[in-house]
Amino acid sequence: QVQLVESGGGLAPARGSLRLSCVASGRDIVSIKLMGWYYQAPEKSRELVATITSGGSTNYADSVKGRFTVSGDNAKNMVYLQMNSLKPEDTGVYYCHARIRDGLVDYHFWGQGTQVTVSS
Repeated sequence: QVQLVESGGGLAPARGSLRLSCVASGRDIVSIKLMGWYYQAPEKSRELVATITSGGSTNYADSVKGRFTVSGDNAKNMVYLQMNSLKPEDTGVYYCHARIRDGLVDYHFWGQGTQVTVSS
């Protein structure tokens, strides 16, 4: 099992910055190979923001490329999302995600979410 706890959300002006943090804990954290961030805007489905593998490879949604940076600290079991040049459409609940792969089966874990609100 893996528990994820996010922090760092809040209110920011357009063109401002926020930094989200997520700490992982639990008996299976050594098996985590992929972590990342998703967001859910009001009345919309959850969408990928960025991911990072345990080896440091990253992937970003087109909408955040050049503005957001995902990073990780394996020693601290943490993943971060640096959000710059924020836009009002970035507003939503941001969820930390971790994936464990056991053979052909993927196990997904989610944090409780942290609200990000960008004012215009």
